[in-house]
Amino acid sequence: MENKGVFSDLITQLTKLPGIGRKSAQRLAFFILKMPSEGAKEIGQAIFDVKDRLAFCEICNNVTEGTLCSICANPNRITQKVLIVEEPSTLYAMERTGAYKGLYHVLLGVLAPLSGSEVMAQTVDNLMQRLKKGGITEVIIATNPTIEGEATALYLSRLIKPLNIMVTRIATGIPVGIDLEYADEVTLAKSLQGRREIDPA
Repeated sequence: MENKGVFSDLITQLTKLPGIGRKSAQRLAFFILKMPSEGAKEIGQAIFDVKDRLAFCEICNNVTEGTLCSICANPNRITQKVLIVEEPSTLYAMERTGAYKGLYHVLLGVLAPLSGSEVMAQTVDNLMQRLKKGGITEVIIATNPTIEGEATALYLSRLIKPLNIMVTRIATGIPVGIDLEYADEVTLAKSLQGRREIDPA
């Protein structure tokens, strides 16, 4: 009975991962059960290391092991452009395209009444402080093409426009409702090339 309780608890914990339902969690749990102990310990250690050693970049909120992420610390990036994304996973998807060489700002969320936007409110404040320092000529908004993503894009454009910075939105070749991290590299690259200026009026 004790083993059954431990196994059930593992399944329950795995269902907390995004995109993992009860059946998928059960398959993963059986896979872990069959693994050599050393392999299972390595997975567990990797999870602990992520929580203990990783943090968010103090400039853009990307995931990093240091104070600054590798992008913000790279002197070869174009510093006049900032691309805004919802999550670090989208940043990595954009980087895979090779089509963008500027800087980023990760919101860590979107405007959504039920999801608790306190974290995003702080990242927006950080963004505005960053923009007010000067030197940035274009902000590219790449929030997901969802109701919340569009509302966030409009909200940001209204905040940024008074700073006399061009605000553009990635093109809508990306299907409505899709998370950008799941879009292929070609589609993302084309959406960047076809971005348009946002009119907050």
